[in-house]
Amino acid sequence: MTVWHEALEGDTWLVGVDGRLDQTQNRDLENVLVNLLDEGYIRFVVDLTETTYINSGGLRTLVSAWRRARHHGGDLVLAGLSPKLQDVFSIVGFDQLFAIYVTPEEAKKAILSE
Repeated sequence: MTVWHEALEGDTWLVGVDGRLDQTQNRDLENVLVNLLDEGYIRFVVDLTETTYINSGGLRTLVSAWRRARHHGGDLVLAGLSPKLQDVFSIVGFDQLFAIYVTPEEAKKAILSE
């Protein structure tokens, strides 16, 4: 798995996860998000287009970052979920918690217009 990130406009970052997001790799995503939040960035698009699996730890990492971003007036939105990941988010009810976009481009447009 690879976690990557790139700056967008203002206080917004695009963060992507390639591969499996599981107990052995969750720390990488958590570190990126926590470091950016600690630096004062509060708006995130998380690109899951290349993510093949997510476990409860990965879900917890996303929820924790979402809560912290929202607490500071920001947001964390998701993009590019495969049908399998969409099912996971739906089963646990997180499709009601997160704004989920079909493509990263749609998510970027939406969060940058907030």
